[in-house]
Amino acid sequence: MAYVDEVYDRVVAQNPAQPEFHQAVKEVLGTLRPAIEEKEDEYRKEALLERLTTPERVILFRVPWVDDKGQVQVNNGYRVQFNSAIGPYKGGLRFHPSVTLGTLKFLGFEQTFKNSLTGLPMGGGKGGSDFDPKGKSDREVMAFCQSFMDELYRHIGADEDVPAGDIGVGGREIGYLFGEYKRLTGRYEGVLTGKGLSYGGSLARTQATGYGLIYFLDAMLKENGRSIEGQTIVISGAGNVATYAIEKAEQLGGKVVTCSDSTGWIYDPDGIDVPTLKLVKEQHRARLTEYHELRPNSVYHAHRKGDGTPGVWTTKCDIACPCATQNELELDDAKALVENGCYCVAEGANMPTTLEATQYIQGHGLLFSPGKASNAGGVATSGLEMSQNSERLSWTFDEVDQKLHGIMNNIFRNVADTAKKYGREGDYVTGANIAGFVKVADAMQAQGIV
Repeated sequence: MAYVDEVYDRVVAQNPAQPEFHQAVKEVLGTLRPAIEEKEDEYRKEALLERLTTPERVILFRVPWVDDKGQVQVNNGYRVQFNSAIGPYKGGLRFHPSVTLGTLKFLGFEQTFKNSLTGLPMGGGKGGSDFDPKGKSDREVMAFCQSFMDELYRHIGADEDVPAGDIGVGGREIGYLFGEYKRLTGRYEGVLTGKGLSYGGSLARTQATGYGLIYFLDAMLKENGRSIEGQTIVISGAGNVATYAIEKAEQLGGKVVTCSDSTGWIYDPDGIDVPTLKLVKEQHRARLTEYHELRPNSVYHAHRKGDGTPGVWTTKCDIACPCATQNELELDDAKALVENGCYCVAEGANMPTTLEATQYIQGHGLLFSPGKASNAGGVATSGLEMSQNSERLSWTFDEVDQKLHGIMNNIFRNVADTAKKYGREGDYVTGANIAGFVKVADAMQAQGIV
C-alpha cells in the first residue's frame, strides 16, 4: 500500500465520525502523490505525513454564560493548533451551532496549506464554539465572548497563536474578545486580527477575502486567455466574502446575478446592487427578502437543501464562486453548472465543493481554483495586520490593497508553476496542495521530530 493511502486509513481510524476532516485529508493527500513519491522512504521513516495530519494541540473547554433571562447556558469551546512549522498558529474562530471538533480539524488542516501559500510566516489553526450569536442581544454576546476568552487567553499570544474572525465572529465579537484578553493579561498586542480601526485593525481587512478571490480569479482567467469583463457570475453567500467578491467583480466589469443566505437566494437580472446588499446585511442584519423588497425586479427563492427548489447553481452563468460554507456545491450542482455552459469555478469559502463535484468539474475541463489558494486573501491581510501591529504602524487602504493584490498574484503564479513542474499543468488543486505542502514539509524536517 502506498504511504499516502496508509496515512489516510490511519486518519479515518483515529478520528471517527469526523467526515469533513477525512474529506480534507483525502483530497490533499490524493494530490500530493507526485511530491511524496520523490522522498517517500524519507518521509515514511520520519512519519512526516502522520505528523502533518495530527494537530499539535487540541484544546476543548466549557463556556458558561448567563443569558438575559438570568439562565446559565453552557457551550463547547475549541482551539485546534494544527501546525506551527512556519510560524505562530493563525486561523479564525467560528461561532455556529454546526461547529464540531471534526469541522475545526478540517479547517485547521486546510489553513496550514493556505497560510503557507501566502508566503507569510504563519502556521495553521482554527477554533470556535457551537454558540449561535444570531438572535442574541449585545449583552449576551459580550457575556459569551468574555467567558470564551477566560479560557482561551492561556493558549494564545501575538507570537504563539493569533485567532481571527470567521462565520459568526465579526467586528463586534472580536472587540469583546480583545477587550477581555487585554483585561486578563494587561497586554495590548496583536493577539487577534480583524480588530476595529480604532484599536489596531487594518484597513481593507473586511474586503480582503472577497477582493482576494477576484484577484486570484482575474490572474487565472488571464493565464487562460480570458477576462472577468462582460462575464455573468453566480455567487453564493451574503457575508463579507460574497459581498466584497461581488463588489470587486463588478468593478472589473463582471455582472454578478445571485447571492444567498441560509434561508434563500436572490436572482437579480440587472446585477446584484452592492449598496442595497450592504444595507440589508451589514446595517439591518436582515434576510434577503428585504433585498427583494428594495429591488422589486429581482427574484427571491426560499431554499432548503433537499426540498426540490432550484438553487443558485442552476442559474446560467460563465463563472461560479461558492462563497458560503463547506460542501455547499454538490455533484448535481456541478452537473447543472456544466450543462449551463459555466467554464470556471473559483472557491471563495473553505472547501465549499464536495470531492465528487470537484472531480466532475475538473473532469469536464472547467477552470477550478481551490479555496486554500483563492480564499487566502483574508488570512494574508490578517498577516499584514499583524505586521502593522508589530511595527505600531497603520497603512492606507490602497497600500494594503496593493499588497493583497500582489500576494494573490504571487499565490496564483506559485500554484500554476508548481502544477506545471509536476506534470499537471492547469490543475490548480494539485499545484496549490503541493506548493503549500513542500514549504511546510521542509520546515518540519529542518526542525527535527517535534
